[in-house]
Amino acid sequence: MLSGDLTEIYRIQTNNKYNKMGRAFEYRKAAKLKRWGHMARTFTKIGKQIAIAVKAGGPEPENNPALRAIIANAKRENMPKDNIERAIKNAMGKDQSEYKEVTYEGYGPHGVAVFVETLTDNTTRTVGDVRSVFNKFNGNLGTQGSLSFLFDHKAVFTFKKKEGLDMDEMILDLIDYGVEDEFDLDDEAGEITIYGAPTSFGEIQKHLESEGFEVTGAEFTRIPNDLKSVTPEQRETIDKMVERLEEFDDVQTVYTNMKPEDGE
Repeated sequence: MLSGDLTEIYRIQTNNKYNKMGRAFEYRKAAKLKRWGHMARTFTKIGKQIAIAVKAGGPEPENNPALRAIIANAKRENMPKDNIERAIKNAMGKDQSEYKEVTYEGYGPHGVAVFVETLTDNTTRTVGDVRSVFNKFNGNLGTQGSLSFLFDHKAVFTFKKKEGLDMDEMILDLIDYGVEDEFDLDDEAGEITIYGAPTSFGEIQKHLESEGFEVTGAEFTRIPNDLKSVTPEQRETIDKMVERLEEFDDVQTVYTNMKPEDGE
């Protein structure tokens, strides 16, 4: 933990950093409004995540932190309990496909960076699907890792705010677990969203649970560090490209560095 003097310096330096709806929050909110537009497609994507988690850590949520996190996300997306239980049961079957995570990245029209995360059991099919969309929109699919510098990879946790919670003390505690000193507070939902290093995902989750916080969302995300302004016409084209990519079952998430539209 930090010493008393360092704690006071920390409080002074970060007093203005606590955001109600910061840059990362607003970007994620705008992206989610588009990303989860089709419920059936959303449930298919979550089902794949459940399959991977079950194969890696077993079907019991209490013994599988990754599965617990995915179930929290599934509930947040209003996935029925029966669907969740069926996905867990199916993942235990011998004939289930082996999914692996593969990313694809490149530039779409108007110089906008596009980063595609997939879970696939057939990379030949997936790369063909993704490349066909890049080609259709006059984009350029690059090599893996070529655009990772444009996006900050983060672990993101959302949890219910406790009554009488001291925000300063909470952040000071969480810094020891690799959490950043900025957080987002949603007063309407009574929830706090924090960001940390992807490698600290397990430690952050364990700490929040041990402290009795109700975790309502836990995921990895990519936040663009250099947003690109576009015209309304250009935005429409990029949105169509993203929508086309998200039609593929293998595609989990599509990120761009396009600046969110005012009001999103």
